[in-house]
Amino acid sequence: MRTVIRTLAAVVAIVSTSDKPAASVPGLSQTAPVSVTGTPLPEFVSGASDPAIGTVAPTLVGSAFDGSPITVKPGRPTLVIFLAHWCPHCRREVPVLTQWQKDGGVPDGVDVIGVATGTKASAPNYPPSEWLANEHFPFPVMVDSDTYAAAAAYGLSSYPYFVVLDANGKVVQRASGEVDPSTLTPLLNSVASSA
Repeated sequence: MRTVIRTLAAVVAIVSTSDKPAASVPGLSQTAPVSVTGTPLPEFVSGASDPAIGTVAPTLVGSAFDGSPITVKPGRPTLVIFLAHWCPHCRREVPVLTQWQKDGGVPDGVDVIGVATGTKASAPNYPPSEWLANEHFPFPVMVDSDTYAAAAAYGLSSYPYFVVLDANGKVVQRASGEVDPSTLTPLLNSVASSA
């Protein structure tokens, strides 16, 4: 059963009243270990036949920025969205996804989980925890390891990166780049109805 352990309904909001960088806020981690169980998905190649379709995605066990546990495993239909704080396409996509959720575009019975990956303190828009909090990103976010274990296990090749899983944890579709959420809603509805 896919159990998404959530103690956060939204990303931790960071309020800074000093010039101190948000990365130094006690209790927040921008990267954390991720345990991967199962066979990694092949790297995604846009425009090609995707060999991952129908295969079971690996289970990811990690944590949110505040250290609370997050797990992605079979049990519920899930959309996993990989985001990098420095990626201009991700920075455009996050507000669109936030509005999609506000507008009721996420079907009942579907979990949406973000993965903050590609994290680099030297890159623009760091730290990702502050960026996603400022955008009011409404979904739980797993932080990837400093070696990008979650991204590698799911075959990430570019950002943003979307992986749709059915209730059995099988890959239904993968996509990269900016995606119009109006195309996600019907796909997720079909996955939710088959659960």
